Amino acid sequence: MIALKDFQRVRRLGRYLRKDRKSLLLILFFLLPVALAGAVQPLLVGQVISVLRGEPTFPFLNDMSTSSAIRFLVISLLVSVLLRLGCQGFQTFTIQSVGQRLTARIRSDLFSHSMALSLRFHDKMPVGKLLTRLTSDVDALSEVFGSGAVGVIADFVSLGVIAVTMMLIDWRLGGLLLMTQIPVTILILWLQRLYRKANYRVREELSQLNADFQENLQGLEVVQMFRRESYNSEKFDFTGRAYRDAVNGTIFYDSSISAFVEWVALAAVAFVLVLGGWMVTAQVMGIGTLTTFILYSQRLFEPLRQLAERFTQIQGGLTAVERIGELLEEPLEIVDCEPRTSRFKEFSRTRGAYQGEVVFDRVSFFYRKDEPIIKDLSFRIAPGEHVALVGPTGSGKTTLIRLLCRLYEPQKGRILLDGEDIRTFPISELRKKLGVVLQDTFLFSGNVANNLRLDTPISDARLKEICGELGLGSLLGRLPNGLNTELRERGGNLSSGERQLLAVARVAIRNPTVLVMDEATAFMDPSTEATLQRDLERLLEHRTALVIAHRLATVESADRILVLRNGELIEEGTHLELRSEGGLYAQLAELQERGLSSL
Repeated sequence: MIALKDFQRVRRLGRYLRKDRKSLLLILFFLLPVALAGAVQPLLVGQVISVLRGEPTFPFLNDMSTSSAIRFLVISLLVSVLLRLGCQGFQTFTIQSVGQRLTARIRSDLFSHSMALSLRFHDKMPVGKLLTRLTSDVDALSEVFGSGAVGVIADFVSLGVIAVTMMLIDWRLGGLLLMTQIPVTILILWLQRLYRKANYRVREELSQLNADFQENLQGLEVVQMFRRESYNSEKFDFTGRAYRDAVNGTIFYDSSISAFVEWVALAAVAFVLVLGGWMVTAQVMGIGTLTTFILYSQRLFEPLRQLAERFTQIQGGLTAVERIGELLEEPLEIVDCEPRTSRFKEFSRTRGAYQGEVVFDRVSFFYRKDEPIIKDLSFRIAPGEHVALVGPTGSGKTTLIRLLCRLYEPQKGRILLDGEDIRTFPISELRKKLGVVLQDTFLFSGNVANNLRLDTPISDARLKEICGELGLGSLLGRLPNGLNTELRERGGNLSSGERQLLAVARVAIRNPTVLVMDEATAFMDPSTEATLQRDLERLLEHRTALVIAHRLATVESADRILVLRNGELIEEGTHLELRSEGGLYAQLAELQERGLSSL
């Protein structure tokens, strides 16, 4: 049985069908003609036999000759067959079209919602599991709204029409045949509940299978380098066996339903033959009517077979509804404010251009409550000031950048940009003012020009000019087609240093107020870094800069250095001041000078 929560989820997802209301109404309109055309066929066949025996049931056939009556019945049978085939063909085409449009809308919303979810959600959700919900779960869901749900309605209409027709012809045989439907329906519903549980396990195992496959493909270099092929293959084989066992469970319940319905259908035919034969012998019923009931006993279970198959389909779809509903119901942690609120407008008018002051005011953040990453942290970066963040691994440096960009929300405290809480800024406006260069540079497949532009409208000529100013001329000269060179996935046909050069360039194009750099030159060779250093100095000019750096030369040039340990600010000052204090910074700097550590 379908639970109330399932109905609520289906109803909520039903909004995706509003644009196809006319098509759905047209599909429903054709249900009755299809059912009537199917129900009249056994009746026409029975009348043919009755006419041949000279016992026609319909009075108007008595006024016709045998040949004329047979001709009329055969033509009527042909028309009913063609009418049913034509209406069913139209229904099938329209239903599939609606299902495909539904799939596209839901998948689009799922993608948009997934992109809007915070990094906290994606940290715990494997990519392969998310892809399963965006692909196979959505496909299963489209069948519920399309062929599954509409097919169930069609089967119920067919059952109703056949039941009424049988009762009108002979209420005794008709009533007895309909009573056989009760135990069949009860057993089917019981098996469907078991199928639902088994199907949910199938979806979960498929998600894990995709997650394992995706993880191994992404880490293929490490797998081959450390000779993990055999171990990972065994692990993947274990996941594959779990998926196979789960599928076998659904096959068992599905085949059980089909076998049971088939057995009951054969028993019903035998029952009609025995009872109907006795009634014909007793001259209570004609042979033509008996033939009609034999055909009806077969037709009566055809919708039931279809219902069993469609309920299986629907149970699989409801599992998908549950999983997709869980994703769509996942709350957005990073909620955008109203675009251009009155307070934001007032701030824009009074301040004019943004100055780039950054303030962390008693900020605390944790992934888990028992493991705080940032603890009651407060500091101020003045407009135009260059500040370096240093500290051991795990001290919270990268987390600070993610908090500033609102990729995470702090549990306590606030972060201010020019005196305004960043949560009052529209996210698009906030991130336009922040230029971020990460250590791990991500490039999209496509050409170099599109990776530099991203969301910034800029002509090819101006883009080429900016690249020249940033010292990218030699890099573009090495590429086969310059800015039009196609990049492989994640920029696989470029070196790490070349990818970082492009990352710096696409930030410079946006002319941000606050520049955030997380080891932006970590993968560059000395000569490439020296070439870029002059352009970085020009890029940093008149801008606030927050730099995470491990190299002493980069740290020394900062106006101020903040030293973090376990999410707390323990030291603050210039390079010389911190060296003279002999604290953690001095220890790390000394170790680096000896070549034993990096800041």
